[in-house]
This record gives sequence, structure tokens and C-alpha cells, in this order.
Amino acid sequence: MEKPARKSFLAFGGVLVLAVAAFLLFGRGGTPGDTSPEAGFARDMATHHAQAVDMAFKIRDKRPAAEIDSLAFDIINTQANQRGMFLGWLQQWELTQSTDQPAMAWMRGHGHGEATQEAAPGVMPGMASPQELTKLGRAQGKDAEVLFLQLMIRHHEGGVEMAEGLLKLSTRAEVVNMAQKIVSSQSGEIKLMTDLLEKRGARPYPSILTPR
Repeated sequence: MEKPARKSFLAFGGVLVLAVAAFLLFGRGGTPGDTSPEAGFARDMATHHAQAVDMAFKIRDKRPAAEIDSLAFDIINTQANQRGMFLGWLQQWELTQSTDQPAMAWMRGHGHGEATQEAAPGVMPGMASPQELTKLGRAQGKDAEVLFLQLMIRHHEGGVEMAEGLLKLSTRAEVVNMAQKIVSSQSGEIKLMTDLLEKRGARPYPSILTPR
């Protein structure tokens, strides 16, 4: 009698472990949990996009060439709108906009760091440093345009890496669709910005993406 009872207990325990794991990952009602890839992606990408918008405003304030001004305008509108969606998801999922988890914790053990060897743990790929932002703020003319393009190409590469990381970890439709849009749109803008740099006799910084 003890063996069947033990088996039943072990089976129940296994089901309980799976249920707890599912709750931690997806939370109530099948929504993502606090430490899920979806929540981490939404939080980190909201912060990532905020810096892109800030850099785009910085270059527009300098009255750059029309093609740079148009690019910056598109970045501001697209990424500000997407950032609003990320924050809206978190509110819908009843999750906080910030967390004690370090940046990129949701990608831990899933390849993060392979393509960004110079990035310290917990740092989102492609982010400009405070010193680089100060330099951009002080630069003028062609120098400002070149620096903006170099920083934004690297920033977009980081966004692509984060979005591709999410695609490996999630099947949630709205998050996956957004990640796919980010990969597509930012990859296209990387090519555009590389062409704009070449017209100015400059080149991008070394790519942070793993060669495909």
C-alpha cells in the first residue's frame, strides 16, 4: 500500500512543481510573470528605446541635413510609440515598470554576451555611455551627424540582438510580433545609416552583432 501511495504523492508533487513554475513564468490568467522573458524584454526595451529617442532629439536640435532630420523624426515617433506599448503591456500584466533584476537577466543563459563581449554584465547591448551622450550634445555640424549615426547604428544593433533573443524564448503573439518588427525595421535603418555615413566619408563602429 505504501508504494502506490508514494507514487501518487510523487506524481502530485511533480504536477505541483509544474504548476508553480507556470505561475512564476506566466502569472495569473496566462499572462507573463515578473521574471518572464516577456516582462524583461518589455522593461529593457522601454529603457533602450528611451535613449534612442533622446539621441534623436539631440541631433534634431542641431538642425542637421534634411535626411538626418527625417531619420531622427522617424526614430522618435516609432520608438516612442513602441515604448508606450511596452509600458502598456506591463500595466496590463499587472507588473511594475521597474524591477530589482539586473538588465538583460531575462536572457541569462540564452547567449547574451556572445555578441557583446565588451558589455559588462547587466548592461543592455548598444547603449551609449554618459560620456558619449555628452560628446553628442556638444558636437556640431558634420561631426555631430557622424557621431549620431555611429551611436545609433550600434544602438540599433543592440535592439536587434535583444529582439532576436526574445524570439528564441517566447511564443506570446503580441510580443513576438513586436520583436519581429524591431528586427526588420532596425535592420533596415542600420543599412540606411551606414549609407549616410559613407556619404560623409565615415564608417560605423565595429559591429556588436555576431556574424550570421
